[in-house]
Amino acid sequence: MTASVIAVVTENPEATAAVGATLGRWLRDGDVVLLHGDLGAGKTTLAKGIATALRIDAVVASPTFALVNEYEAGLFAPATRLYHLDLYRLIDSNDLDSIGFADLASPRDGVTLVEWPERAIDALPASYLLIEITSSAVNRRSLHISAFPPDDTWAPRLAELQSLLATQGD
Repeated sequence: MTASVIAVVTENPEATAAVGATLGRWLRDGDVVLLHGDLGAGKTTLAKGIATALRIDAVVASPTFALVNEYEAGLFAPATRLYHLDLYRLIDSNDLDSIGFADLASPRDGVTLVEWPERAIDALPASYLLIEITSSAVNRRSLHISAFPPDDTWAPRLAELQSLLATQGD
């Protein structure tokens, strides 16, 4: 049985990106990942690690002003594409509509990462992975990973993720 929350602590940006790479190898088309944390918490560093695992050659940056960046995954990647959303600058639900949030939050052909998901609290999909990132020192990050809804659909996948994260340094 897997824990309902997977906790990971990283000591530097490289370790945070490595957790992202492990996640990226585990994610599959249709997954939605919400990245919650303060400014500078490490959300984009985690996203860069995910993009590396998806064999994305482009420079991955937070789409703060573009709101959405779309990347084609490379050959033999576990997902087809990556949609990276940053909702920090959204004002209201009309902004969500203007970027096609409903479609992006239920991808069939890729993985969606959403930074600042609390800006879309009333429009979140029925199923997602939540990663809460907190900073406790200059480079130290605590990541808490949980799935919603916490049901039998997610349980085997979370058990697999927990195992992958536990052995990533081996």
